[in-house]
Amino acid sequence: MANARLLVKRLKAVRNIRKITRTMELIATSRFKKAMDRATEAAEYTRKISEIVGDLGQADLQFSHPLLERRAEEKRSVLLVLTANRGLCGGYNSSVLRHALAHRRTLSERDVEISLEVSGKRGIKFLNFQQIPMARSYTHFEDKTTFAEVDELGRRYVDDFIAGRIDRLDVAYMKFESVARQQAVVESILPMASLGGTEDSGGRSVGYEFLPSAEEILSEIVPAAFRAKLFKCFLDAIVSEQIARMVAMKGATENADEMAGNLKQQYNRARQAGITSELAEIIGGAAALE
Repeated sequence: MANARLLVKRLKAVRNIRKITRTMELIATSRFKKAMDRATEAAEYTRKISEIVGDLGQADLQFSHPLLERRAEEKRSVLLVLTANRGLCGGYNSSVLRHALAHRRTLSERDVEISLEVSGKRGIKFLNFQQIPMARSYTHFEDKTTFAEVDELGRRYVDDFIAGRIDRLDVAYMKFESVARQQAVVESILPMASLGGTEDSGGRSVGYEFLPSAEEILSEIVPAAFRAKLFKCFLDAIVSEQIARMVAMKGATENADEMAGNLKQQYNRARQAGITSELAEIIGGAAALE
């Protein structure tokens, strides 16, 4: 029965693990629903403000904005990497880091000076282990990251770009496309795309009357569009992280169920073998007394 007692201990341990993974799955599901609502709202705002900027591009304006101007030669770049503060989310962090490092190598081959900024304890720990230097690191961006927190970061990037301290800003993150599809990408969000590049414009001619002036409106709406895009990157990363954790914990729970079933079968066989052995000993002892 020693083997049976060992199987009982293992079965109890597996069932305890199953309770933990199931609880984590439910927590991730709850957080996903809240993050999904925020991401959906931000996506609508980002789409609308991009549509307005695109319409301005169709208005035949005679001036541009510094955030739209591409440098003739890119010498200094910032690569912002968005990872999670916690693990147990499958290949979420590794996918983002793999794309980020590949992009970093590409820029290095072009002799671009790269300033690496990383959000998330998992990414920071990995890069420290790989002895890859980081210019800045952040651990305060959590599930309830606010626009004000990201806006503080965005304003610094805007100031650095306009002042010429950086020539481009790339963000490596997990892009949320649907509940069934998330993709690790590296997107360049500074300089921003030309004003005339939206899908919704359809080549239509747009007439505007500007008050107080087109230049003042453009100076406000272009930085706002950039900060909205940066915030959406963070929200996409949060939603994708919770989906990845939901899937990982659901798989772990199912594996625990399967393992518990196998251990239960092994326990029943061991118990049956033990009973059979004891009966054989009793019968043998009785026969010897005769």
